[in-house]
Order: sequence, then C-alpha cells, then structure tokens
Amino acid sequence: MPTGAPSQPDDEAAEIITAFERHLRLERDLSPHTIRAYVSDVTSLLHHLRDQGTGETWLTGLDIATLRHWLAAQHAGGLSRATLARRTACARTFTAFCHRQGRIPTDPGLLLGSAKAPRTLPAVLDQPQAQAALTPTEDTTPKALRDQAILELLYATGIRVSELCSLDVGDMDRTRHVIRVVGKGRKERTVPFGLPALRAVDLWCVNARPLWSTPKSADALFLGTRGGRIDPGTVRRIVHTRLRQVEGAPDLSPHGLRHSAATHLLEGGADLRSVQELLGHSSLNTTQIYTHVSIDRLRAAYRQAHPRA
Repeated sequence: MPTGAPSQPDDEAAEIITAFERHLRLERDLSPHTIRAYVSDVTSLLHHLRDQGTGETWLTGLDIATLRHWLAAQHAGGLSRATLARRTACARTFTAFCHRQGRIPTDPGLLLGSAKAPRTLPAVLDQPQAQAALTPTEDTTPKALRDQAILELLYATGIRVSELCSLDVGDMDRTRHVIRVVGKGRKERTVPFGLPALRAVDLWCVNARPLWSTPKSADALFLGTRGGRIDPGTVRRIVHTRLRQVEGAPDLSPHGLRHSAATHLLEGGADLRSVQELLGHSSLNTTQIYTHVSIDRLRAAYRQAHPRA
C-alpha cells in the first residue's frame, strides 16, 4: 500500500486519529489547514506501522527506527523538503501525544531530528506593479467594489487571507485607521491601514455590501455572492485574476501580497520590529527573510545599473 495514500483506517486507528485531531484543535489551537495536514500525515504513519507487521495493534512498534523508515519512504516517493519537514514535526507531536496518554511507553519522537524546510525567497511585486494592481477599474458592480476593497486591504495591512476572511465590520476603526486582527494561536493584534484602503472598504460597505447581505451574513465584513462570509478560495481567485492583468507581474497568491507589503515597508525605511508586529510573526527570524528579499533586489539593480558591477 502506498504510504502517501492510506486506505480507510479501522476502528482502532480511527479512534486514535479522532483523539489526536481533538488534541490539535482544542489543546494546540492549530489552524484548520494544519490540522487537516497533520491528520493526513498520522493516517499515513499508522498505515505504515500496520504494513510493517509490527504487531496486532496500531501503535505496537512505534519506535525511532519505524519513524525514520516512514520518513525515508516519503523521501523516496519524491516529497519536497518542506513536506518532509512538516511530517517530521507532525510525527514528533503525535508521539508526544501518545506518550502523554499512556498509549506508548516512551516517546521516540524525542530522538527524531528536526528536518529543516528550505528558506526560499518569496516572489513579490515591485512597487510599480503593486500600484498597477491596485488601480481601481471603472466597474462599480458589487463584485468589483468588494474585490477592490479586498485587494487594497490585503496590501495595506499585510494580513493573512484567513485573517481577512474572519474580519467583521466592527473590527475596523475608521477614525484611527486600524483593524483588529485575530491571527495564529488566536493572538490579537492591531494593524494600521491607509486612506486608499479606507475609501475602498467604505465604498463596498455603503454601496455594495447591503445588496448582498442576508441573515447568514451576520457581521462579516466581506461577503460572497450568496451573502455568506467570503472564503479563502474566492480571495485567491480575486488576487490571481487581478495580477494577470498587470504586465510583467508574477502570479501571486494573497500571501504574495503579504510578502510584497512587508518588502515595500522595509524598502521604505520601516524597522524590522515594526514589520514583525504588523505581520503577527512570533519570531523575528521569520520577518528577517524580507531583508534578504530587499538585499537581493538591491544587488540585481546594482548589477544592472553600475558600470563596474
């Protein structure tokens, strides 16, 4: 049986997976995306255990050798370093959980080395491309006004797509030009935005949102065409569609607008700590990648322009 495509688990495995999923959601407070990935990884690991014939129960034989064998099989299957790093982290989380619950006598994950995901520099818009992407169209339909407001707010604040989708109308302070954002780990932060974003959101809220609002809209700031809270997939399509209209622009996701906003802030003289706070990074190391983006762009400009580069 292929490790990457496990079959339906039996009752014992299903009980373990359900308990682990509950732990991730209630105790670890991980994002739904991370929970789905971890549950898939653990399902793969449990089937690997059963396929190895380690015993009559699912967790018999869960030791460091088996973990390494499972990861080696993943690597042989051609998985990326980033995926292997996530699966290593998941395995460590799972064995610690099983040990605390008394399901296994020791925690083999403590002996498992931490795989490092490659730190690749993100693609970003340059400032003229960002300006072109945010230039309003002449379209004044509700969809066009909503899309413009979403693009302006994503770039103005650098918030994550999940954070944007969870915004309520009351989260925007129009007087102080800030929004209240609930990020990873339910950590709350306040993020400023500028006049273009304020104007775009006001146009949406006054002229368009009431036309789509239904009882199921509740207080959601951005709505889908049927009146429910907008979903991340719709936001991604909005960003891709707009960037396809900008000549020379890379095809970015909403996270690419976040990268672009951070890079442009640093290029404009913002200090690293302020950008860290704005983005909601728990570690300054995560924010520092944007300094590398700026330096690489500076080197490229130097090589192109300097006669003795």
